[in-house]
Amino acid sequence: MIEIVLDGKPLGKERVRFVKATGRTFTPERTVNYESRLALAGQTVMNGRPLLVGPLALEVTSFVPIPASKPKKWQAAALAGEHRPTTKPDIDNVCKAACDALNLVVWTDDAQIVEATLKKFYSDRPRLVLRAWELNPTTAGAFE
Repeated sequence: MIEIVLDGKPLGKERVRFVKATGRTFTPERTVNYESRLALAGQTVMNGRPLLVGPLALEVTSFVPIPASKPKKWQAAALAGEHRPTTKPDIDNVCKAACDALNLVVWTDDAQIVEATLKKFYSDRPRLVLRAWELNPTTAGAFE
């Protein structure tokens, strides 16, 4: 199993932008920078290990900051898991940014991911935690 932890507020992948005047498209700089930081964290964890092969499972856990505007009692309940974030970034966009950033770093292509679990919690230590592992070929097709 590979575990990557990226400290800081998790970001979702932003849409590609289009400039009408030039006809060019570009990925917003914020997304490019975030994916670069995540790729670097992945390279550090991999430390020369070979890329994961075959069908993969992925667990993405996003820990977002607790709003300072909320009462202390609410904040304590959020830390205890009684309140879950229903705000941006969307968890699927967080996963998309992570999957794209780790292509050719942890796996060859994110198309290898055949199972994914996505979770979002409040935390006083914002971060993104990714766990990826190769699936056993004999148990991968359980629904056939």
